[in-house]
Amino acid sequence: MSRATLARMSRNPLYWLLLLVPVAGWLNLTAAAPSAILGAAALAMIPIAGLIGEGTESLAAYAGPRIGGLLNATLGNAAELIITIVAIRAGLLELVKASITGSILGNLLLVLGASMFIGCIRNGDMSFDRRKASSDSILLLLAVTALTVPSLFVQSSQGIHDPLAVEYLSLGVAGLMLLIYLLGLVNVFRGQTDPLTRMSAEALVHHPGWSLRGALVVLAVATVGVVWLSEMLVAQVEPVVEAWGVSEFFLGVILVPLIGNVAEHMVAVTVALKKQMSLSVEIAVGSSLQIALFVVPFLVFISLLLGNPLTLVFNPFELIALVGAGLIATLVALDGEANWLEGAVLITLYLILALAFFFLP
Repeated sequence: MSRATLARMSRNPLYWLLLLVPVAGWLNLTAAAPSAILGAAALAMIPIAGLIGEGTESLAAYAGPRIGGLLNATLGNAAELIITIVAIRAGLLELVKASITGSILGNLLLVLGASMFIGCIRNGDMSFDRRKASSDSILLLLAVTALTVPSLFVQSSQGIHDPLAVEYLSLGVAGLMLLIYLLGLVNVFRGQTDPLTRMSAEALVHHPGWSLRGALVVLAVATVGVVWLSEMLVAQVEPVVEAWGVSEFFLGVILVPLIGNVAEHMVAVTVALKKQMSLSVEIAVGSSLQIALFVVPFLVFISLLLGNPLTLVFNPFELIALVGAGLIATLVALDGEANWLEGAVLITLYLILALAFFFLP
């Protein structure tokens, strides 16, 4: 193990989980218990997802603010994208849709709540950019509302609908949401601020200091690692569901978002500890926007190529949770003030929803 790797591990304890990469491989080769393989693969993927984030930040630093913003906007959720693409190929569409729900809820409730709670416990009440936070939250609420349209269409038709109509409606919604995302990127190249990019916030924490070649090598190796571990993890979902008695939905709504976003979640909390609450809010809301406007449409279209079409039909409980989280984030952003009690309430709501998801059939 190189000195640079040891130094990185000492700065961030999450990187010690890299030691689980060979462990996961060994467990898989020896046909160990599915839960052991899934657990080792999931934990090993956390630091690798973090390395993708740091590699992206290094490339963004060399590319300049505009191209850098584009890189962050497209690669910010690379690890989660890879996991869900592997799941689509395996036909685990409920897992994929649950991971979409879990990512948005996790960012708006758990990450934002933890940032406010921990940051304000240390620094006292903090203010943030109310105008930008409100603008981003309203855009997010509109995106979440668009996500609910196919589900409401199915429910309104009372089961009498053409499956192709639902698929075409999902494709139309995905295409229009992707158009909004592309317009946001055009805004980036025009030099305007944009909620889809979070380079400034994450760069404050990472400071990877890699060379351009080093960043490319790290991204390539980390991507291969995520693909390998994703294949391993997805293969164990059904055996674990049978052995534990939990639902595929619960694994998707809780496990997959945490695996792909733990490193980014830590960035949001670290920024809040440094009294940069505006940047912390930007990370939480901006990441949710990336999920809604880029990841979801991308998965809908890629699912057609993989032969397992993904429709944007969520169960009623997911719809209530998504719209509720969007409304709460908008209300929290209106006053431009953060305190530890607001953070505690957001975390508590996330835990209540997680408990309900656990018992959801």
